[in-house]
Amino acid sequence: MSGNLSTTLIISGVLLAVGTTFLMFVLPNLLKPSTELRLGDGIFKTTIVSNDVDRTKGLSGIKEIAIDQAILMAFPTESEWGVNMNNTTIPIDIVWLDKSKKVIFIVKNVSPKDSKGITYTPKTPAKYIVQLPFGTVDSKAIKINSVAIFQIDSQVIK
Repeated sequence: MSGNLSTTLIISGVLLAVGTTFLMFVLPNLLKPSTELRLGDGIFKTTIVSNDVDRTKGLSGIKEIAIDQAILMAFPTESEWGVNMNNTTIPIDIVWLDKSKKVIFIVKNVSPKDSKGITYTPKTPAKYIVQLPFGTVDSKAIKINSVAIFQIDSQVIK
């Protein structure tokens, strides 16, 4: 009888650990809004980052980003929003969009090693920042005045 109780307790502990991990790490990422983003010649599966905590985190701790993925930072107002590479481990391209989703500023091939302490800021106000795998701006013909196409519910932006 004690063998069955020990097995039951071990299985229950494992299930509890798996459930807790799912609730803490997987579920929050599943609940983040997403959209399809078309920019230049590219189509990207895009996670929308729309609150101060997630925008500050950005790509911190991410080990890789697929060539068809992007992060879209959406802000409540236009401003000269900056991006720094603190705690970022992968090189990226950064594209700023105005409220009409037109590209107004681009920084290509930003390396975390070469960018410590640097904040990249557009010269004119932006409402959105798109973070892409490095090399994407060139490979997908993304240029100043290109227009992005995506859907976002303005109620999710905080």
